[in-house]
Amino acid sequence: MATKSHSRSSSRSGAKGRGKIHKVMKEQKEGKLKSGSGKKVKSRKQAVAIALSEARRSGANIPKKKSSSKKKASPKKKSS
Repeated sequence: MATKSHSRSSSRSGAKGRGKIHKVMKEQKEGKLKSGSGKKVKSRKQAVAIALSEARRSGANIPKKKSSSKKKASPKKKSS
């Protein structure tokens, strides 16, 4: 019987991605990180999002964003 080997590289970022994220988070702590509109980033969550998108742009192996799942509308009941 052959066992399946799971590669962790697809679910984790590589060294290039980690370095880029570290650099951006350091900028955010120092108060130098700017958003696309040129405003200073204050939120840690926003800084993480910017770091991940920059790492993806530079070609790092970063997993794709999770798409938001839309809720199905429940069927309306007819009132008689």
